[in-house]
Amino acid sequence: MIIWNPWHGCHKISEGCEHCYMYFLDGKRGIDTAKVFRTENFAMPLQRKRDGSFKYPSGMEMYVGLSTDFFVEEADVWREEAWRIIRSRPDMVFRLLTKRAHRIKMCLPKDWGDGYENVLLSVTTENQKRADERLPILLDLPARHKGFMAAPFIGPIDVSSYLATGQIEDVLCGGENYDGARPCHYEWVKSLSDQCRTYNVSFNFIETGTCFVKDGRTYRIHDKQVQSKQAYLSGLSFQGKPISYKLHLPEGNLFGNEIVKPQAFFRAHCKTCGSRMTCNGCSNCGACDNR
Repeated sequence: MIIWNPWHGCHKISEGCEHCYMYFLDGKRGIDTAKVFRTENFAMPLQRKRDGSFKYPSGMEMYVGLSTDFFVEEADVWREEAWRIIRSRPDMVFRLLTKRAHRIKMCLPKDWGDGYENVLLSVTTENQKRADERLPILLDLPARHKGFMAAPFIGPIDVSSYLATGQIEDVLCGGENYDGARPCHYEWVKSLSDQCRTYNVSFNFIETGTCFVKDGRTYRIHDKQVQSKQAYLSGLSFQGKPISYKLHLPEGNLFGNEIVKPQAFFRAHCKTCGSRMTCNGCSNCGACDNR
């Protein structure tokens, strides 16, 4: 999948943050995750190839801020410029994810209106407490496209009443990883999958997490590729009503007028990857060959 991190770093604010994967990974590199900084890839969506065309073509989906929170306080000084970049690529989809639902409204751009057509606004719902806190806020916000992610999934959730509104178009789910990973139970995932099927909302179970419990047995799965494969093999993912993004080309485009979702490149192991349903594939850079 294509990830854009315009800034890096965050602060822990809820139960799902206790064993944050970025704190673990940054710790191994000697980086203080609590220090938020603007990255060198800030303008990544606007990068171009030698012929002048965009490096990331029309129709692609880009996950935003997986090493940070798009609405973290320190990024207030940079966010308007990030919104400008998102506006500049109305031919691409940007998936924004946040635990700071209470800050979304105050951080929306002045021209947001009913929402940008190319933005999927999502909150995290790691347990029932956070689902009941963040989903009402999300549903009250103006946005063309809304979703949520139950990850790290550390407690069962009943979100039927929120799905019944018809506003939620996309749900992702995954267990916790690395040091101190708390268990993710098959029954929780199955229940959430069933709720999404009831309301025809797409559900993507992307990974089991390090500690997965099924039929009373605990499985320790440290290889993330195995986690992803087991999530795929569970059959719990569900393709519901497709999201209809009304994308259009940037003004002044010189490279054709048709938006065609690019053909994704998938490697052999991608056939059983839990994230395949919501993944653009990869750039075929060869990094996987050295695993």
